[in-house]
Amino acid sequence: MSHFSLDQLATYKLVIARGSFTGAAEVLGISQPAVSLQIRQLEQALQTRLIERSGRGIRPTAAGETFLAHCAHIENAVNTAVQSVAVYQQAISGQVTIGTGATTCIHLLPPVLQQLREDFPLLTVGVRTGNTSDILRAVEENRVDIGLVTMPASGRNLAISPLFNESFVAITAEGQPRQALPLIVFESGSSTRQRIDEWLVDNGEHAAPVMELGSIEAIKRMVRAGLGYSIVPDVAVQTEEDSLGLRVTPLQPPLQRTLALVMRQDKVVTRGMTEVLNSLKRRV
Repeated sequence: MSHFSLDQLATYKLVIARGSFTGAAEVLGISQPAVSLQIRQLEQALQTRLIERSGRGIRPTAAGETFLAHCAHIENAVNTAVQSVAVYQQAISGQVTIGTGATTCIHLLPPVLQQLREDFPLLTVGVRTGNTSDILRAVEENRVDIGLVTMPASGRNLAISPLFNESFVAITAEGQPRQALPLIVFESGSSTRQRIDEWLVDNGEHAAPVMELGSIEAIKRMVRAGLGYSIVPDVAVQTEEDSLGLRVTPLQPPLQRTLALVMRQDKVVTRGMTEVLNSLKRRV
């Protein structure tokens, strides 16, 4: 494959137009030998002579005439490419992937993503869900750009920035006392379940869960049906719709978890990522 520069192509066109190396050099403001070198390098790249001398100066060879006809197409293609890229310089675009837990995805991200779509229609924001260890691994492997995870969190080459604290609350079906109900809780393996288990032990509650579920919405449905009580992040019951049919009670003593932003330390932060990060910070 031949390799030549756009500068060499422009110099070749100018030499043909001016009919001499000296004339092209004057226009370009460089020396005649520098012009000759560019033409020689272009001919070497194409492995053919492009210019020959005649009695009245220089003229293109047959190959040179053919190449000259393509020069305009090459320049047009380059200009089109530059213009197509320019839209990305003027507008926030590209793709950003967020990784987070299911509860945060359901109750925190929708308004953030909705506002991002309205403000930056060329920006595509994807979401992946999983527990903290899954998201940290995905960030490390560059499958996720930004992680929003529950602390504690650590990892090789990761930048971790606490974002906000979130309180937990107890929920029961309306009219039911918590003390008379069995425990329905998140499935084992998550940071949230670990925080809840620690709080229960610290407060002398050793109730064995009657159900361990992976979905906050499944937990709320079971609680609404009067099958038990649960301890959940308050973001899951903040709106009237989310808390319908539930009695929400603050925990005493309080229980909180810290959510943090996670990225690779060597991550190149695009303009799109910057807007996503800013939106997450404003939301909280």
